[in-house]
Amino acid sequence: MSSTNYDYLDGNAAAGELSKVFAVDITTAEGRCGECGTTKCLAEAHLYMHGPGLVARCPACEHVLLRLVNVREHMFLDFRGMTYLRLDTSRSEEAS
Repeated sequence: MSSTNYDYLDGNAAAGELSKVFAVDITTAEGRCGECGTTKCLAEAHLYMHGPGLVARCPACEHVLLRLVNVREHMFLDFRGMTYLRLDTSRSEEAS
């Protein structure tokens, strides 16, 4: 899939929604794309927010990395598109 349409935000735009779930800044987390193996921080993902939720895609191959949808008082979070997501918890421990 070629990304000739630049109608997306970068992964930093997900910080507000994801801060409802994670105590650390999730946009600084490093993840590996399950499709092409590219490893980047979530802030570098291409974020699409035009549907009922948000979709983050790999900046290298456009594979879906994560999906987040809010339905009433429930949040559905799908990280299937990544082989891992590494969070730096040292900053959250300092804040405690």
